[in-house]
Amino acid sequence: MHTAAAGHGAEPRPAGARTRVRSGFWHRPDWINLVADTLILLASIVLGYALVIAVVRLPLFGLREVVVLDAPQRVTAEQIEYAAETALRGNFFTVDLERAREAFETLPWVRQAQLRRRWPAAVEVSLEEHAAVAQWQSPETGESSLVNTQGELFDAAAGDSLPVFAGPSGTTVLMLAEMQHLNRILGPLGRHVAQLKLSGRLAWQVVLDDGLVIELGKNQPKSPVEARLERFVAAWPDIRMRFGERLKVADLRYPSGFAARVGAEDLKRGTQ
Repeated sequence: MHTAAAGHGAEPRPAGARTRVRSGFWHRPDWINLVADTLILLASIVLGYALVIAVVRLPLFGLREVVVLDAPQRVTAEQIEYAAETALRGNFFTVDLERAREAFETLPWVRQAQLRRRWPAAVEVSLEEHAAVAQWQSPETGESSLVNTQGELFDAAAGDSLPVFAGPSGTTVLMLAEMQHLNRILGPLGRHVAQLKLSGRLAWQVVLDDGLVIELGKNQPKSPVEARLERFVAAWPDIRMRFGERLKVADLRYPSGFAARVGAEDLKRGTQ
């Protein structure tokens, strides 16, 4: 007996044959959707960034005012205007405040500058000025600068009469502290330091505002320069009575006394 085929054109499936499943990226809808969503997100980010850049560059946000807080004493309005015109480029959002800060700090007398934006179209500028306490003369190069209250050197024109420092490079902080100590000791005499010199061997010399030269020499463990000057100040009434205005140089490098020079004379007086 023969069995007839149920349909035409269909071949019987061999026993044990597997069904073919199509694989690959284009046959995975979940992957396609993920990639499409990612591309849309990236495109949105790029478009949004471009839109933000376009908006912040609009003339609507241009800088129209520079506000200087706490009017400076030394820096002129012309100098501030020059720094602002040179460094404040761009608008409220694009201005480079760090670059502008550096420009302001190049101005004479400016120790530190701080800048911040003030909505909608201004920049606030705060300037800290140097407070000059002395002039600095370098024995090595002959160059002169000013010394501020932190012992830092800066360049500016000094219109005031300031004490003069002369010493090895890098000793301004030490010399500033020493001047403060010496002025405190000299207070009872009504005198102050006009010149302070420190040699390469770290020996001190002081010139007072009345022209008197005091040789202090080097600091010694048993005889610091401050102690020697204190003894000199304590003996000042007797010194003044003996020498008067003739005293030109007082040499305090001795542990228990001093040498005085009066004109061309050399006199030595010991203290008990």
